[in-house]
Amino acid sequence: MRGVIFDGEKPRVVDDLEVRDPGPGEVLVAVRAAGLCHSDLSVVDGTIPFPAPLVLGHEGAGVVEAVGPGVGHVEPGDQVALSTLANCGACAECDRGRPTMCRKAIGMPGTPFRWRGTPLYQFASNSAFAERTVVKAVQAVKISPHIPAASAALIGCSVLTGVGAVLNRAKVDRGDSVVVIGAGGVGLNVLQGARLAGASVIVAVDANPAKEARARQFGATHFIDASAVPDSVKAVKAVLPTGADHAFECVGSTRLIRQAVDLLDRHGQAVLLGVPPATAEASFLVSSMYLDKAILGCRYGSARPQRDIALYARLYREGRLLLDELVSAEYPVEEFARAADDAHHGRVARGVLVFPG
Repeated sequence: MRGVIFDGEKPRVVDDLEVRDPGPGEVLVAVRAAGLCHSDLSVVDGTIPFPAPLVLGHEGAGVVEAVGPGVGHVEPGDQVALSTLANCGACAECDRGRPTMCRKAIGMPGTPFRWRGTPLYQFASNSAFAERTVVKAVQAVKISPHIPAASAALIGCSVLTGVGAVLNRAKVDRGDSVVVIGAGGVGLNVLQGARLAGASVIVAVDANPAKEARARQFGATHFIDASAVPDSVKAVKAVLPTGADHAFECVGSTRLIRQAVDLLDRHGQAVLLGVPPATAEASFLVSSMYLDKAILGCRYGSARPQRDIALYARLYREGRLLLDELVSAEYPVEEFARAADDAHHGRVARGVLVFPG
């Protein structure tokens, strides 16, 4: 079968990838579409350390082909969106409703794939850049078959992360003010999460002025072209003189993390969603924090995927959540290199690799 692998030096598209059958509590999924996220590119460039060789991809949707013993919530033929969260469901964190903190869901990659006799790791417990993948049952969430696969694929990462950061982690309330730094795939979902939460002022900041129209479509009330102003903080303060209730950094830059902190009003909080290099350090004025300000990390939108994916799919069906508008381009898997180049240069909100059924 076809797939995109990374051998530690460069990604390549292969057509002789193999995946094992599902075991107890597992699901075999025929992937129909998979979004190309910057996290995939960050594995390739070394920003995110991950063992190689591996099969890339982590934002997918497809159709269940087979289930292992003990799986009852999905069956062959169901369309599912895939999460990256292979949580155990039995530890204290899972029991508290915090599956993103499950220690068994972090840093324990399996090797369900083989390529020419070599075991390959599964990226983010998912590896959606393959025609078929095996996931834990808890990762497969049944959704309506009427949602296009390319749109459904994006629920499992960019939507869960961006919308979830607003609703689950920051808990943005009606009338709050929000600043979103970076209007890419995750940033756009933060914008629409803020819109869903009822934020009154939503400021998008990006160095690419071509992103303004889409940012406003997703919920921005204001857009600041960071390439056209000498000081983005001053430009935001012209809109929000006392600062923002919430500032979301969606780029992964320590300089922009500092900006997010500097933009906060009293009792404001900066939420970090972008991924800088693993050893990066950020600085801020400690004295600025004493007015009840906070810096929040956020893993995967603090999501509970079985609940949240179903919710976001329903909001899409009701016309309240934008998914189709996130898909800028679709590519056959053989055009992975072109898709990666478009993503790297910011030409797309989200590019999607497709595997026709």
